[in-house]
Amino acid sequence: MLRTLSIRDFVIVASAELEFSSGFTVLTGETGAGKSVLIDALALALGERADGGIVRSGCDRAEICAEFEIDECGAIWRWLCDNDLTGDPGVCLMRRAIDAQGRSRGFINGRACTLAQMREAGELLVDIHGQHAHQSLLKPATQRELLDGYGGLGNQVLLAAAAYRDWCAARDARRAFEADAATLAAERDGLAWQARELAGLQLVAGEWQELNSEHARLAHAASLLETAQFGIDLLSETDGACLTQLSALSGRLTSQLDYDAALNDLLALIEPARIQLQEAVYFLRHYQQRLDLDPERLARAEQRVAALHSAGRKFRVSPEVLPEFAENLTRRLATLTENADGAALGAREAEAERVYADAARKLSVARRKAARELSGKVTAAMRELAMAGGRFDVALTPLAEPGAYGSERIEFLVATQTGGEPAALGKIASGGELSRISLAIQTVTSQLAHVPTLIFDEVDAGIGGRVAEMVGRMLHKLGREHQAMCITHLPQVAAAADRQWQVVKTSGKGAASCRISLLDEAGRTEEIARMLGGVKITDTTRRHAEEMLKTGNRG
Repeated sequence: MLRTLSIRDFVIVASAELEFSSGFTVLTGETGAGKSVLIDALALALGERADGGIVRSGCDRAEICAEFEIDECGAIWRWLCDNDLTGDPGVCLMRRAIDAQGRSRGFINGRACTLAQMREAGELLVDIHGQHAHQSLLKPATQRELLDGYGGLGNQVLLAAAAYRDWCAARDARRAFEADAATLAAERDGLAWQARELAGLQLVAGEWQELNSEHARLAHAASLLETAQFGIDLLSETDGACLTQLSALSGRLTSQLDYDAALNDLLALIEPARIQLQEAVYFLRHYQQRLDLDPERLARAEQRVAALHSAGRKFRVSPEVLPEFAENLTRRLATLTENADGAALGAREAEAERVYADAARKLSVARRKAARELSGKVTAAMRELAMAGGRFDVALTPLAEPGAYGSERIEFLVATQTGGEPAALGKIASGGELSRISLAIQTVTSQLAHVPTLIFDEVDAGIGGRVAEMVGRMLHKLGREHQAMCITHLPQVAAAADRQWQVVKTSGKGAASCRISLLDEAGRTEEIARMLGGVKITDTTRRHAEEMLKTGNRG
């Protein structure tokens, strides 16, 4: 859970050090005081995008640091281990710095990380329900994701989507065959003729280079033999040959060593040269023996060169790439041959459709079960929020054409009065009712959340009175299972909290700022009295605030 939040030079916050505990915490203050700025700051520490505009006026950079207490056996600890971002045991430290030019740097447990990594970690630490969550609740995609998330159906959705893609691919292949059967048959026949001709050449990778080398050697064998013999004669066979002369010089120098030992240095230079020349003679003799004056072999090489040249011209490629060209042609021909069987394509499509239908059927069964459970729990939560005759239903309507997300359309239906027929959420619920239904859904789905901290940003908008008391009790109850936080304008919700922070906007030196403080009992009484009474706070208002704090509004 979130333990501390440190903010420096962020929007209107010059400096703030907040320490949090478990249970239910509220943040209160007048409109425009900067309550939502705290949520925005935490979101940045969890990887949200930012620009230079969030840096407090006149400052170089903003910095936010959030410290979380984590379970060393939990998902976030495993993620930190997998990404080599662990720190002190039981702690996850998220820090973000943004300069006035919009450049930012992120750190997890003191190590530099990417924004994507911060977002991944943030999803395992905090779940933020924004103040406009009830509006997105009207979107079909949001409703589908909520149901699938509640039922833990993520993997089944992925399997169905993959099966749907395979089915579409098989169907497209079959349709392409039917639409272009004549064209594909002509291409297949042409490729088959080319493949047969190339197969007759028995092409081998790298053959062209070896063939050219052999042809050049055979074509110039006489000249090469003559050159080898000339070298042998010059070095060792003729009168005055190099080796003979060097050997004579070496013997003469050796005989004079007794008179001058300095000649040893000259002998040391001559002897390696003599050895190298002798090796050259051995090489030339061996080379001479390997050279082959074979007219028939030369003729065969010339015929092979001509055949490869001819094939290269015919297929408009260089002779050296003929093996690769033949391999690609064979592959394309195999693909066309495989797809030329309409019955096989139809069978493949039918099998892919069967696999998808099976995955979609299993997903539908699981969704129906999750829909029944979610409908019952949200209905119960709605009735706790003073919608006694209300009923919530999740309708699964079969689609005319199944899709990647399954074979049904998911729609949230609601009846707000006893005996009323459930209808689409956006058509029947008022703004206040929609807020309550949204809160009921979020509370039910949050009970299954794997993250330790849940934050609600003014999700109680549009309600008041007795309903507000019930909202406060519901959030307090949620705080028993998770660390729950809420930004609120409602005194009934604030009174139900275990702790209360007050945000006060101040002005000075031409710039606005805000002060954030944890309230004691007396401070809470004054703040709730302000929320109850507005500008003028009377003794009666204070007594009312005290009564709210003393009674069952804390759950």
